[in-house]
Amino acid sequence: MQPFPVVCSTLSATHLATFLQQQYGFGAGATCRLLRAAINHAYLVTDGEQKYIFRVYSYNWRTELEITEEIGLLRLLKENDIPVSYALPDPRGNFIQHIPAPEGVRMGVLFSYAKGEKVLNYSSELHYKLGTIMARMHAVTHNLPFNRVQYTAPVLLIESFEKVKQFISADTEEMQWMKKAQQQLLQQFYNAPASSLRTGVVHLDIWFDNLNIHNNEDITLFDFDFCGTGWLLLDIAYYQLQLVNTEKEPDQHKLKLDSFLKGYESVTPIPKAEKQLIPAASVSMYFFYLGVQCQRFENWTNTFLNETYLKRYITLLVKKLYEHYQLPE
Repeated sequence: MQPFPVVCSTLSATHLATFLQQQYGFGAGATCRLLRAAINHAYLVTDGEQKYIFRVYSYNWRTELEITEEIGLLRLLKENDIPVSYALPDPRGNFIQHIPAPEGVRMGVLFSYAKGEKVLNYSSELHYKLGTIMARMHAVTHNLPFNRVQYTAPVLLIESFEKVKQFISADTEEMQWMKKAQQQLLQQFYNAPASSLRTGVVHLDIWFDNLNIHNNEDITLFDFDFCGTGWLLLDIAYYQLQLVNTEKEPDQHKLKLDSFLKGYESVTPIPKAEKQLIPAASVSMYFFYLGVQCQRFENWTNTFLNETYLKRYITLLVKKLYEHYQLPE
């Protein structure tokens, strides 16, 4: 009997350890443990004293060209002393492994391990340092040719909204509000002076869950899976969105946001036109990532993703942030 077709399998960590021993020449005692099963699956690989992260991309999520572009970007950033987790080749020089999973061939990449740990609330000094790191990264990626998704206003706001509509009626009060907010945000994007806005490659997902802090000093960025081209201010906007969520006390929020921006501008100034557009861009990030949750519904346990969840998400996160920035009603 043929196995019944599946959408997204979870590869056995035990068998993956054997596979990685063969592909990378790890010792017989090398181990593998599943860390996270989300859009992509992340495994912790331990070989003696050495640690690595092996990412298995979901089937039909990224093309081989897109993954190759991500790998090249990480190599470029590393060469420019930007602290990132980077891809590692096997002894034959291959960066991408092809794994015959039940749903089809999935691709996997081995990454260097980011020392340290994830920290939800960290000091203003580290926010300053992260601002300098982001600015230095943007100096490298400014106007960099890149063959991946372009984060335009329609991608962030229109395509994402259509994905959300598959899970909640457009007639609900919350979605009616989203539609009005979408029009306001699009208007701000289309009216922005494009010539005054820097473009290049953005990470688009820099927050505490995608960076490790070692010895309360060294920061390493990882998970560039959403990297693409767009306004560089999108990275700043997403970081500010997360800071609103993690720093609820107004004085601490202001202190750490100011520190981050000072760190960024110690490397390069943020144009006035970008600063004016950051609030709208921050709210647009919520549109985009809500769309991603709906798009990849089948990739992980999304039992929470229902109309009740979406209504709360829109009211407590998207609408609150819109009001925080005092954007037009």
